[in-house]
Amino acid sequence: MLLLRKIIIITACVILGIGVIGFLGLQIKPKSFPVYPEKQQDIGSIVLPEGLPEPVDRFYRTLYGDEIPVIETVVIQGRATMKPFLNIPIPARYVFVHNTGKDYRHYFEATLFGIPLLKIDEGYIDSESFFESPMANNYNEEKMNQGANLALWAEAIWFPSVWITDLNTHWEPVDENTALLYVPFEDNEETLIVRFNPETGLIDSIEAMRYRDIGEDSPKILWICRNDKSEQNQTDFISVGSAMWLDQGKPWAYFYTEELAFNVDISSFLNQRGR
Repeated sequence: MLLLRKIIIITACVILGIGVIGFLGLQIKPKSFPVYPEKQQDIGSIVLPEGLPEPVDRFYRTLYGDEIPVIETVVIQGRATMKPFLNIPIPARYVFVHNTGKDYRHYFEATLFGIPLLKIDEGYIDSESFFESPMANNYNEEKMNQGANLALWAEAIWFPSVWITDLNTHWEPVDENTALLYVPFEDNEETLIVRFNPETGLIDSIEAMRYRDIGEDSPKILWICRNDKSEQNQTDFISVGSAMWLDQGKPWAYFYTEELAFNVDISSFLNQRGR
């Protein structure tokens, strides 16, 4: 009995020690990725069109003025706090690249003591989604394609000129602080609900009905992307963003933007895997 008690105490101490070490490791943020090496280009602009819903027009005039920049590619880099397992916050760093309105790739590194332990690639290229991780791989799943296409357009909250310059999108009014953004998906359209801040004129949130799981009976769930901190300038107006599912009640991820690069060469990074 005494030996059993010692074993239990030792086991409890080991588990507690591992828990403490793990907790401490999760408090250390990873280093930022190096600055993207390609040089940005200015490839012109278009005049803000007439006839936009009132909150949409106010948003673009607040952000850009009368001239809307043409943005064809984007690199977004930063660090994140994510809760993919058991609601435990895990530090990470990320790179998002967009061929705007067409393709994107996400690359994540989840870390412990700042050391990358879990690497994930996901994206949407040539209208087909992919997800690659040590846990699972999925390719071109119908429901995953729907969610990936919504992410393609919702992430333009970092480069919203594409919602004007891409002729496949269009806006419809709802009220003085809300509008609907229609975006293409396969042979149809998807709808994003865009809510604007009545004081700043900038975007507060983007919402859409999106598949979270790829199971046959999996339903669409309201997906909410929030602008948690806005800066009124043209290059970094959203510095903190979050993503959540309505049924979870709290964001599962916060993204802290550290670099935005527009109109750079992303061809090699878009198609590679890992880093």
